[in-house]
Amino acid sequence: MSDSKLRLVRSFFNYRFFSIFLVFVALLLFFGFFSPHYRFTSLANIKILLGPGSEFSIIALGVGLLMVSGEFDLSVGSILVFCSFMFIRLFEIGMNLFLAGFITLGLGALLGFLNGFITTKARIPSFITTLGTMMLWRGVTLLLSLGYTRPFDTEVSPLLGSILTGKIGGVIPAQAIWFGAFGLVLGLVLHLHKFGNWIYATGDNKQAARAMGINTDRVKTICFMIVGVLCAFVAVMQIVRVSTFTSRAGDGWELKAIAASVVGGTSLMGGIGSMAGVFLGALTITVIENGLVLLRIPYFWTYIIFGLVIISSVLSSLYLERKRLGRD
Repeated sequence: MSDSKLRLVRSFFNYRFFSIFLVFVALLLFFGFFSPHYRFTSLANIKILLGPGSEFSIIALGVGLLMVSGEFDLSVGSILVFCSFMFIRLFEIGMNLFLAGFITLGLGALLGFLNGFITTKARIPSFITTLGTMMLWRGVTLLLSLGYTRPFDTEVSPLLGSILTGKIGGVIPAQAIWFGAFGLVLGLVLHLHKFGNWIYATGDNKQAARAMGINTDRVKTICFMIVGVLCAFVAVMQIVRVSTFTSRAGDGWELKAIAASVVGGTSLMGGIGSMAGVFLGALTITVIENGLVLLRIPYFWTYIIFGLVIISSVLSSLYLERKRLGRD
């Protein structure tokens, strides 16, 4: 078995993934049993988890990929809301919605490129770069929109709505299909393609990767661009689903996406992580947020629970990994 295929298998059956899976199952059982009238397991709530919940999860996949390369992106929420505003403006001037959608995706790629270019060329930590662009694009959006909401007529293009937010077989939300498709594609790239090997090498040891002939700056910039495209895609998806633009879209998603990656076993130092783990980590964060709402727990408790789950997930994965190394 080749190294890339072996890495793919280990991503599903290593100790980190096993600990994440246990936490996820425990949360499902807890919320399923204690939610009033078992609403957590109701069909209506499952549709919410698979529908709107998948929108955040799509962005978390890109953030996880970027973190494996050794970088962060704190600007995902701001990129999302800025792309949302530009899409709604293109709609307002009468542009074809599919063309407007592709332009929005290009804008997302451009914003991701700027994050990567500034980070790699100016040698500024991505934490600082994206902290600045987070404030910049959110501020620009508030300035241009004046903080007002803007309506979007979903009847203009029912085909676009069906593609992005429709129901497959009348039951499965299209967002869940997109989440699975993006997870599969990014997983194949990360674990089976040579670019995935470059991402791991760049995140693990940038100097060694350069010595092997890998253009680490290009690898990181492409990862930033992938995050930007996913943010733009979700921006269009949200506009189509809620039929309006709001300047608060994506607020707080930055840290949630990083939390999903960490819960999924991705190292904050880079070079360690799997798309399967990030996929499950994103689902875990979504389940926590949904479950707490159903339990009618005040929203500020969400942050406490997030913190406890992140710490327990990291500690349990480290404990299991050390036990494995001790036996080896």
